[in-house]
Amino acid sequence: MFYPSIVENLARNAMKNPDRLCLADENMALTYKQVWDAVAGLAMELDRRGVSREKCVVVECDQSVNYMIWEFATQLLKGIFVPLEKNAAIPRILEITGETDAVLHVSYRQIPELGDLPHMDIKEATAFALGCERDGVFHGSIDDLEVVDFPKAEDVSEILFSTGTTGKSKGIVLTHGNDVAIAENVCFGVKMKPDNVEMIPMPTSHSHGLRRTYANMANGSTVIFVDNLMLLKKVFAMMDEYKVTSMDLSPSMLGIIFKLSKDRLGNYADVMDYIQLGSAPLSEEDKNHLSRILPKTRLYNFYGSTEAGCSCLMDFNGADRPKGCIGKPAVNAEFIVVDENRNPIESSADNLGFLASRGAINMKEYFKAPDLTREAMPEGDYIYTKDMGYIDDEGYVYMLGRKDDVINFGGVKISPEEIESMVIKNDLIADCACVPVDDPISGQAPKLYIQLDPATADSYDDRRFKSFLAEVLDANKLPTRVEIIDEIPRTFNGKIKRKELMALNK
Repeated sequence: MFYPSIVENLARNAMKNPDRLCLADENMALTYKQVWDAVAGLAMELDRRGVSREKCVVVECDQSVNYMIWEFATQLLKGIFVPLEKNAAIPRILEITGETDAVLHVSYRQIPELGDLPHMDIKEATAFALGCERDGVFHGSIDDLEVVDFPKAEDVSEILFSTGTTGKSKGIVLTHGNDVAIAENVCFGVKMKPDNVEMIPMPTSHSHGLRRTYANMANGSTVIFVDNLMLLKKVFAMMDEYKVTSMDLSPSMLGIIFKLSKDRLGNYADVMDYIQLGSAPLSEEDKNHLSRILPKTRLYNFYGSTEAGCSCLMDFNGADRPKGCIGKPAVNAEFIVVDENRNPIESSADNLGFLASRGAINMKEYFKAPDLTREAMPEGDYIYTKDMGYIDDEGYVYMLGRKDDVINFGGVKISPEEIESMVIKNDLIADCACVPVDDPISGQAPKLYIQLDPATADSYDDRRFKSFLAEVLDANKLPTRVEIIDEIPRTFNGKIKRKELMALNK
């Protein structure tokens, strides 16, 4: 049974299993009882400082236990949690705090440009914890949860702002009910066990890492935060110390692990219950490689967005599905496919449309943007995307790319990921991206950008590389142009910034 908010689930689990490890990072490890005491005590202090219902608290992420305590304390007061990425630029901090009329800025640093806006250090999260003596006075724990006025499902829990790479940031407004429904999707989707210990290196300033944390808090299990995946020696040491049984990764993070540690993940084949991946498409090569080194581990690829998270998933380990399959809808999601006018269609591999979904996971609205909200969810239930795909006779959903990404090459619909997954197999290639460009004959054509591996760049030969392409790709999917680029532009979570590459050809 899940309660109406993640913070109430956390509190209830603290009563049931007070000594179970709840949250850990490289500096601290707290049990459920210790986290709840810290959350309740900090909430009391924030109440004294004017944080209350629908007041926004902006918190800069440092991928720590402290950060999560700030979130839950804010939400316990029915305040609105507004996360910012680590080391956010000053203009972005000013934009978000101003836009939300924030009553408090929490960070590891003070920002003089914020003027009179109150500031607290993120490390103060446990300074007001209950269940301990402070200033000669013992502050007792709250053990009777019936006296606590927890948030309701319909109360706003957070505003997640996009990174604003193509203009002004969008604020996605989510309720506690949204958070719990998404947590339920994750828990049931990955068949999470009660004693799950999940390592999360994904930034908890964004939806992906946050939502996996929520799922574990609702489940009463353990989360281990990692701040720097590049320090793999420390990462593997923490996996051993805390006996990690699951991981949450992006495709780019998986690529880092493969590149820096080869097949070391395979050493955990007998203890790793599942790995979940999301935020960007996973290449077929990496899917196959991960399946080879972890043959008994459930390997999930999640599909979703900040607006409608964790809505579809598939265990691809051993699954024999056509390319582009993203699995079946999660327990709190329903999918349809629509045409350009948003009319439902009978879709198929030969009759693509746009994916749309509804359910308790769908956001409440875009922050202060009613027109944008009506555009995305005009009827108030389905959220319409620009993701092209179809649903087969067995109910499996396929996503072949966004409308602007799918390449119509002489009538042949090409998914860029299909080309990229083959190109990246070449030892000379460190990264790659395929985008549509204008073509006088076919209308559109695929252009391939490649980033060479510095260690082998001197061995690159254009003629031999094109021969390689001819071997691994169908003739009607061969890129018409190949260009070497210093670095493939990607977002924080590994998504290719295709618009930037397409703009280079205008």
